[in-house]
Amino acid sequence: MGRSLGLAAAVVAVLGVLLAGCTPGGSDPPQVLGLPRGEAAVVEYVNDGDTLRTRDGRRIRLVQIDAPELRSECFGKGALTALRRLTPPGTRVTLERDPTLDATDRYGRQLRYLFVGGTNVNLALVRQGAASPYFFRGDRGRFAPDLLAAVAEAQRANRGYWGACSGARLDTNRGSITGSG
Repeated sequence: MGRSLGLAAAVVAVLGVLLAGCTPGGSDPPQVLGLPRGEAAVVEYVNDGDTLRTRDGRRIRLVQIDAPELRSECFGKGALTALRRLTPPGTRVTLERDPTLDATDRYGRQLRYLFVGGTNVNLALVRQGAASPYFFRGDRGRFAPDLLAAVAEAQRANRGYWGACSGARLDTNRGSITGSG
């Protein structure tokens, strides 16, 4: 009996440490079961294929990707539709900053990876051919290898603008190039 009480006390102590998170000074909670860490938000409005606004007024630019321009490039409306399907108004999302990249762009938009549940929306858009990897100043964040694999897959399958836009080409330093819409 004494041995099982000792084992139970040890299990409770380990669980207490794990649940406490051991994070200093109230920082973000630890990543649990592969889900993203970051800031919770609710989508208010999707502007185009790679930007949106949250209900608390933040303007978010999806980091490390670029979607065709809405009014001037082939598949701009398709990219908008793809992001709206993944994040319609009212969707609860997690915004995750990549500490190795800029926090904001020159327009004051927060640069973030966007998650819905366990789905990396930035990566999903590239997989669908609605966006391409974009490495501003050549800087590659934590999902760069996944983004490059996803764009290669989308190109092979002619998904999204890879099938719809005859002038589409990949330039990870300049962003999406799809030709005129």
